[in-house]
Amino acid sequence: MNMFVWTMSMDEELSNTLAFLKTSGFTFVEIPISDTNLPKWERIGQQLAEIGLEVQACTLCGPEHSLISTDPAVRRAGIDNLKKILDCAALAGATILMGPFYAGFKVFTGRPATAQEWAWSVEGMREVAEYAQTKDIVLAIEYLNRFETYLLTCADELVRYVEAVDHPNCRAAFDTFHANMEEKNIGDAIRKVAPYLVHVQISENDRSTPGKGHINLGEVFSVLQEVNYEGPIAIEAFGPNPPELAAATHIFRPMFESPEQLAVDGLAYIQSKLTAPTPTSVLA
Repeated sequence: MNMFVWTMSMDEELSNTLAFLKTSGFTFVEIPISDTNLPKWERIGQQLAEIGLEVQACTLCGPEHSLISTDPAVRRAGIDNLKKILDCAALAGATILMGPFYAGFKVFTGRPATAQEWAWSVEGMREVAEYAQTKDIVLAIEYLNRFETYLLTCADELVRYVEAVDHPNCRAAFDTFHANMEEKNIGDAIRKVAPYLVHVQISENDRSTPGKGHINLGEVFSVLQEVNYEGPIAIEAFGPNPPELAAATHIFRPMFESPEQLAVDGLAYIQSKLTAPTPTSVLA
């Protein structure tokens, strides 16, 4: 379960929520890392270990840390910041750091990405991947929709990027929300990224409970079985809280009864698809 429906920072008291997720049947949580307070993340890692929840991490880069900035000092700051984020992720116990951290989030120039921007990002990410390897963490690169980035917006671009970075600790993530907006066929997009796929986020078209929207998640799980995907699957949703995250994700009306209800219903839906006896039986 991605923690975004409860927190942006993991600064809140989340003991009851984490215990609830564990008893509800979740095996791991996906935690957002937006600061580099090492003692904090070590404490959170210990807390999650005591509860018995595994950890994956996610992050993104603001304009001050963009790997495609024309300012070399900003690009250097972006690389150094991602290394610090990896330090925090390791202390928290994460084995994967996923997200769109190849460029500044929602930073646009009004034109397509240039070859120079691509080269800057690839070069920087290769250095970050080298560092991730020393921490036993795999980078899972997530493409976004065209309203949130302009460097990587589809499976074809993601595969080309991972292959350009050419490092075993730089791999691919897949988010159904963005794929629903940008792909001609979601199943074919999964097949395209499958050789590099290490992380999947299940997110509905309206960011609500999996199975309650119009994305053909039956096809998604069928193809994940087809390509023998065995990595983590996270639910990602957004609600009216935290307010600053709701504003950033443009959530202006409630999409579910409560985060807890979303988690329980979403998990049950995913489990029903994963335990289906044949691929044809999971087609929505």
